[in-house]
Amino acid sequence: MVQLKTDIGTSGSHAAGNNDSYADNLETDVLIVGAGFGGIYLMHKLRQLGFKCKIYEAGKELGGIWHWNCYPGARVDTQVPIYEYSISEVWQDWTWSERYPGFAELRRYFEHVEKKLDIKKDVAFETRVVGAHFDKPSSKWIIDTEDGRHAKARYLLLATGFAAKRHFPDWMGIDKFKGEIHHSSFWPDAGVDVKGKRVAVVGTGSTGVQLAQETAKTAGSVTVFQRTPNLALPMQQKPLTKEEQQKRKPKYPEIYRHRMTTFAGFQYDFIDKNTFDDTPEEREAFYQKCFDNGGFEFWLANYKDLLFDKEANRQAYDFWAKKVRARITDPRKRDILAPLEPPHAFGTKRPSLEQNYYEMLDKPENDVIDIKKTPIVEVTETGIKTEDGKHREFDVIALATGFDSVTGGMKNMGLQDVDGVQLSEKWKNGTWSYLGMSCAGFPNMFFLYGAQGPTAFSNGPSCVECQGDWIVDAMKKLKDEGIKYCDPTREAEEEWRRKVTELSDKTLFPGTSSWYMGANVPGKPREQLNYAGGIPLYEKECREALDTGFQGFVTA
Repeated sequence: MVQLKTDIGTSGSHAAGNNDSYADNLETDVLIVGAGFGGIYLMHKLRQLGFKCKIYEAGKELGGIWHWNCYPGARVDTQVPIYEYSISEVWQDWTWSERYPGFAELRRYFEHVEKKLDIKKDVAFETRVVGAHFDKPSSKWIIDTEDGRHAKARYLLLATGFAAKRHFPDWMGIDKFKGEIHHSSFWPDAGVDVKGKRVAVVGTGSTGVQLAQETAKTAGSVTVFQRTPNLALPMQQKPLTKEEQQKRKPKYPEIYRHRMTTFAGFQYDFIDKNTFDDTPEEREAFYQKCFDNGGFEFWLANYKDLLFDKEANRQAYDFWAKKVRARITDPRKRDILAPLEPPHAFGTKRPSLEQNYYEMLDKPENDVIDIKKTPIVEVTETGIKTEDGKHREFDVIALATGFDSVTGGMKNMGLQDVDGVQLSEKWKNGTWSYLGMSCAGFPNMFFLYGAQGPTAFSNGPSCVECQGDWIVDAMKKLKDEGIKYCDPTREAEEEWRRKVTELSDKTLFPGTSSWYMGANVPGKPREQLNYAGGIPLYEKECREALDTGFQGFVTA
């Protein structure tokens, strides 16, 4: 029996840490929490400006989500070179093996990043932050770690990502299962032998889709427990040669500039045309082209009214359903996986990219269970019981049950404002931030790839570089102008929340219960957690606040 791991609590085996980042009573200019794309980018840029920086990282390696994610089939759903740093010393001599790299290759990428940027010398691994408060007399943050160490820093930067807190279902008997049971982001590094075994995959987000299609290659059977169908799109995975990448390298600076001009930070954007501007034949040909190109083009390079107009959205859904239903021979599975009536507006939940998901589940030995109709009621020693009384036996259970996304990580760190009130308390009934990068009552604290930024509606590295550059420029300005204290006002937060909500309300997003809206975690307030205006508009608004002398902030 393998115990279900539910927490990132560290083992404390970092005692061998051979740099001063592990010291108790550490003093530094900047303390960064998280060593994924965001934390590394901030460290690199701030070092260049002469700031002394340290990173606290709960994991054992660089890479953020790619350190934690090693479940079968884990891979990125953004094409390279869009999904990488625009830092020239990193990309110049790095090449990939395929358009959408898997976790093992992404881990090698972060090893390459380390060789080029020398990050680890200033990182304390297996170091989890459990408390932080701003000390007014010294104008410094006091940060506490799980194993009792303390640090002081003038600036606290949170780069914990939007999926830092795992979500676990509250089924009865989950601790009784005698086979192997793992949350996708706590998958054992050594892997799990599924050959010939009965595998249950619970959840159909991107992770569930990847897990199911990969384990189905060798498992005896795979049963997917689905609450909502994933309106998955064809990945159109392709191998890449070193030669073709080298040939494109002179264009990389322009590619990186261009991605910041698109809504979601990709290499493509919505077309300047509405759905019904085209004839049905033209529309069909256009949709087909998006499908053939693969990736998120059918989502983010579609007609510009896709996410605003219900009738337009229905046209896209009907095309998607027609294409997918043609790939499934079993009529019962077909209606569960690709129903004729949309379960929600297309694109208002994040689609996954799939390679052969539908063909794999169509095989007779595999199954899909609609848990909206027959919910899971209990996990037993040997399997899973549903409300209709059926008991299915399994050797391995994979929990692709997602995360307390966007806000969960920050609410879980023991952050206190200047009056000693926990952020988790302040955000209990809703989320407030200014510019999606700062919070009132938390002076000299910035965060990226989190609440009320373009986060989940964007390519990760694009969002990280957009926000990272702003944070670095803000800190340079504070330093140059001798400003010791920078704190957004409650009014600025209220205005930003109004803006985030207003942008979202113009779209079809609020009509769907998704993790974008905080609806995947029981008891979590239902609200738009992401900035839906696109990266160019977001950057413009953030730059205006900085260029007008910290508009919306109190400085001293």
